[in-house]
Amino acid sequence: MASDFSQKQMPMTRYQGSKRRIVNWIIGAVKELDFESALDIMGGTGTVAYNLKKLGKNVTYNDFLLWNYHNGVALIENKSTLIDSSDIEKIFTVDDAYEYDDLVERIFPDIYFTNEENIEIDIVAQNIAMLADGIKKSMAYFCLCQTLIMKRPYNLFHRKNLYMRTDDVERSFGNKATWEKPIRNAFEQVAKELNASTFDNGMVTQSKNLDCFDVKSGYDLVYIDSPYLNGKGTGVDYRGFYHFLDGICDYKNWEEKIDLKSKHRRLVPENNPWNDSKKMSGNFHRLFSKHSESIIVVSYRTDGIPSVSEIKRQLERTKKEVRVYYREGLQYALSPNKKNAEVLLIGTG
Repeated sequence: MASDFSQKQMPMTRYQGSKRRIVNWIIGAVKELDFESALDIMGGTGTVAYNLKKLGKNVTYNDFLLWNYHNGVALIENKSTLIDSSDIEKIFTVDDAYEYDDLVERIFPDIYFTNEENIEIDIVAQNIAMLADGIKKSMAYFCLCQTLIMKRPYNLFHRKNLYMRTDDVERSFGNKATWEKPIRNAFEQVAKELNASTFDNGMVTQSKNLDCFDVKSGYDLVYIDSPYLNGKGTGVDYRGFYHFLDGICDYKNWEEKIDLKSKHRRLVPENNPWNDSKKMSGNFHRLFSKHSESIIVVSYRTDGIPSVSEIKRQLERTKKEVRVYYREGLQYALSPNKKNAEVLLIGTG
C-alpha cells in the first residue's frame, strides 16, 4: 500500500515554527523505531503528523487551537473526502434565506483586510459553518485560513497593519501579488493542493482539540513540539498570532471572546504555562511522566529555555536511553540568531 501514498505532498502552509523544512530529518530519525501508533501532541500545521501518516502509522493529531484542529481533520483524519467546484460555489454564494452577521466588517475595519474582503470573509465563514459534512467543513476552514494567512504581512495577525499592504511604496519583503489575490482564487488554489494531498493509509487517523495535558496516554510514540521560549525568555504566542483564524472557526461565539480594548481585536488573553520560563521545566516533566510508557520524541532548539541539557535530564527520569541529534544551519524568519540549531531528543526504554 505504501506506493499508493508515499509520494503524497502536504499543501503549502504558512505557520510560525513550522517543521516543514526539517520534517525529512525528523522522520529519518524516527522511522526505524518500533512503533505503530503515534501522537503529535502539539500538531501545529500537521507536517510531522502527515508524514507519520505516510509511514503507514495510526496517527492522532492534537492541537489546542480550534483552527489547527480543523487542519488536523483535513490532513490527517480525512481519508478520501474532496472539495469540488460545487462545494466552493456554495461556500462563496450568498444564501438569501439566511440572515448574515457582519462581525468582521463591523469589528475589524482597516485592521487586517479591506472592507470588501471583510464582507466576503463574513459570508464565507458563515457558509462554511453551515456545511453538513464535517470533513468538508474542516477542509473549507483549512482553505480559508491558509488563504487569509497568505494575504497577511508576516503571515500573522499580531498587529493592526493593513497599511503595509495598501500603501503605495517600495517593498523589500512580502508578495504584493499574493496579498492582492482575490480570496476565492486563492481558496480554489489551496483546495486543489489539499485535494491532491488526501489519502487513506489504511490505519486509524484522527484529530483532537485538547490541551496537551488532557490527551490520554497509551501511544507507542509521542512527538512533542512545544511552544518555544528563546534565551531572553520571549515566547511564541500562537493564540495571539492566529486569534483571527480561531475566531473564524467559531464564528457564532467569536464576538463575546474579543478584547475590544486591543487595537488589533485579539481574543481575551488566557494563561499559557508554555510562555512562562519558570514553568517550562515542570511542563516537560509533566508530559514525560504522563507518557512514560511511550517512545518520546522532542523537537527543540539550542537557545531555548529550559536548556537542552535540562530537557535531557528530565527525559532521563522516565526513559532508560536518551539520544540527542543536532541539525545546524537553519535561521527562522523572525529570529536574528544565526547560530541556533534544531535539536531532536529521543527517549526510549
